[in-house]
Amino acid sequence: MSAQPISSPRTRRHILVIDDDPDMRAFLETFLLGEGFEVSLAEHGTAMREVLAAAVIDMVIVDLMLPGEDGFALVRYLRDRYQLGIIMLTARDNSIDRIVGLEVGADDYVTKPFEARELLARIRSVLRRVGQTGDVVSAATDLTKPSDEEGLRIGTWQLDRNARGLVGASGETVELTTGEYTLLCEFVDNPGRILSREVLLAAVRNRDWDYFDRSIDILVNRLRRKIEADPSHPTLIKTVRGAGYLFAGASS
Repeated sequence: MSAQPISSPRTRRHILVIDDDPDMRAFLETFLLGEGFEVSLAEHGTAMREVLAAAVIDMVIVDLMLPGEDGFALVRYLRDRYQLGIIMLTARDNSIDRIVGLEVGADDYVTKPFEARELLARIRSVLRRVGQTGDVVSAATDLTKPSDEEGLRIGTWQLDRNARGLVGASGETVELTTGEYTLLCEFVDNPGRILSREVLLAAVRNRDWDYFDRSIDILVNRLRRKIEADPSHPTLIKTVRGAGYLFAGASS
């Protein structure tokens, strides 16, 4: 799949809302249009794919409870194919949904019912981290990092800031989600420092820290599975009990 061509610079970010509730779709469309976004709507996975084939999308807001393909399946599909922001909508008391959604690649979650201004803050936070997107993952670029850091080695991998991924000794590549990439950059920029969960949450999700929020631990585990030779005995991202995490794996 190739990215949609862009004939001229876009002035508005494009958000795709996927929800089978017509009232929720109408509410989000009205609200997001009023905040200056371009908005497309879909009620299921088939409609989502039709929108993606016809437009450049910067962010997807997806409800997890959908008929047919559920939100988890759609998040996996999007994360495997596109470099864009993903915010999932979940039931207020369903922590399992939040954990699984983050595991499969969502950048953030918002619980229902939610305050519109909170959702807006989450959208802007994710969009700042994602940058200008809409391309397939292999074509993704990061305009916020200098090109002279592309050769940084992390264990057996080489960090490619332009492609937002890792390159192995044999040329194999590992794609990183937006959250994984942002977390790795935070570690790389602070080698040898103990980073608390508060600091990492602020960097990755720009949200207030909740002692019971384990999303950073989930993200760290996801990243370890991609970069550690033995994720069960990590040597690159080390846990410091009661303090946070320490990165010990970068070299020029």
